[in-house]
Amino acid sequence: MELLAAYAPWQIGAALVAALGSAYVRGLTGFGMAILLVPILALALPPVEAVLLANFLSLFIGLSEAKRLVRGAEKTAWRIAGLVVLFTPLGLYGLSVTSADLARFLIAMIALSAFLAVLLPKRSGAEPGAVATGGVGVLSGLMTGYAGMPGPPVVPYYVGRDIPRETAKTSMMLIFTIASFAGLVSGAALGLLAWRLPLLAALLFPAVLIGNRLGDLSSGKIGDTLWRAAVGVILGGAALAALVRLV
Repeated sequence: MELLAAYAPWQIGAALVAALGSAYVRGLTGFGMAILLVPILALALPPVEAVLLANFLSLFIGLSEAKRLVRGAEKTAWRIAGLVVLFTPLGLYGLSVTSADLARFLIAMIALSAFLAVLLPKRSGAEPGAVATGGVGVLSGLMTGYAGMPGPPVVPYYVGRDIPRETAKTSMMLIFTIASFAGLVSGAALGLLAWRLPLLAALLFPAVLIGNRLGDLSSGKIGDTLWRAAVGVILGGAALAALVRLV
């Protein structure tokens, strides 16, 4: 517990509330945990710590659902995840040399970009070409490292297509789990990983489990149209909240 003494009680409390709420959204929509969690954590913690803490929590919850994700994900998820692993270190390095204020601003802009992207017209369920899939992987890797948010390119790639909801959810979750692992490995390699972070993540994880379970139960009670509307509302709310906090 001495390692956690570096955090004030209000910081831990804010992290608990953010973890519970963002995990509920993950269970409901298949994404959104990092998009909601990182901007809030970055107000209470240094941005690098906020990103790495979100990576720990995303990895923990993803591993708890590994069988479901591997079984249900689309093949494109593996290709995107491979590119995420390659490009995450570059994004994390960029974050490490950016001032805290600028990093918070850019993280807010990334959250806004996710909302705008999901408003694009819905496409067919056919798998996009190699260029589009590769572009999503590269951008997602850079955003994983810089903001702990692989979602902005990934969410419209799956949610914007006419594919089963479970396929979209498990594909996104698989990518996010692998992305979080890549972020942690990159952080350790760059000497940015403080050992108190996994302890704080372990403290927050029960809240993540509870929130994720509640969100998953809620997801089973709503139709696809309402689910897609929830995706847009959540992304828009996250972007607005991040911008308001900057002001």
